[in-house]
Formats: sequence, C-alpha cells, structure tokens
Amino acid sequence: MPTAPAASLAVSLLFPVGVAAAVIATLVMDVVMARLPEGETPPFVAAGVLTGRPPDDAPGRLAVVVHYLAGVLTGPLFVWLSLTATALLGPSLVTTAATTGLLYALMVGFFAVVVLPRSRIADGRVPAVRRDWAVSAAAYLVVLVPLVTLVGRTL
Repeated sequence: MPTAPAASLAVSLLFPVGVAAAVIATLVMDVVMARLPEGETPPFVAAGVLTGRPPDDAPGRLAVVVHYLAGVLTGPLFVWLSLTATALLGPSLVTTAATTGLLYALMVGFFAVVVLPRSRIADGRVPAVRRDWAVSAAAYLVVLVPLVTLVGRTL
C-alpha cells in the first residue's frame, strides 16, 4: 500500500500525464477530422463564435489555437473527473466507462448546445457538423482514456 506522500505524488503526476495524453489524442483526432466531410469545421465554428464571424471567415490561427487549447485542457479534465468518480464509486472498469461517457457527453453537448447554435453556419450544415464532431470526440477519447488509465496504473 503506498504511503500518503507517494499517493499524493501519484495523483499530482496524473495531471501532466493527462496533458501529454491529450496532446497525442488531439493529434489522432486531427487525422480523423481530416477524413470527415465537416470534420475540420468545428474549430472554425468556435473561432467564428469568438469573433462574431461565419466559420468560413473565421481566423485560421484562432481556430488552431482554440482546437489545441481545448484538446490539451480536456486531458486534465478527464483526470479530475476520473479521480472524483474513483473516490465516489471506487476503482473499476464501470467507473472508467462512466467517466468516459460523462466527458463525451460534456464535449459533444457543449459544442452542440452552446457553441454551434451561436455560430453563423448555414442551417443545412449543422447536422453534419454535429455528427462529425461527435465522431471526432469519440476518436479523441478512444486514445486519451487508455493512455491516462494505463500510465496512471504505473504511478
């Protein structure tokens, strides 16, 4: 059984692991997004909302910054959600699955309910953008969750 300082250090180290895993997951997500018809649109939707422009006129650099910043910060969010769920429910595959499901719902829900409705994107594109974002978010989590979980077990 780890001592209290060792356990605290392991918890602290999980956050940088979350960041590193998030970088890798975001890069994999980029590959998936590039293969979807509207896959690369969500970062431009977010940049467009921030600047009040239609996604097609949104600044590309801002879209990249928003995309990578959100991707990198979602890793530590997963770590926090996972630690909280584990403290409440105990360590198990069910806890990890529930945490993953919650984060997926937050990712897709925030984009579909908060960001996308505020965008100036053509109504006809909305379902495809929403669908491609859901696929991209799933790909992200398919990479993030095992990386954080496996490395976390070694700490």
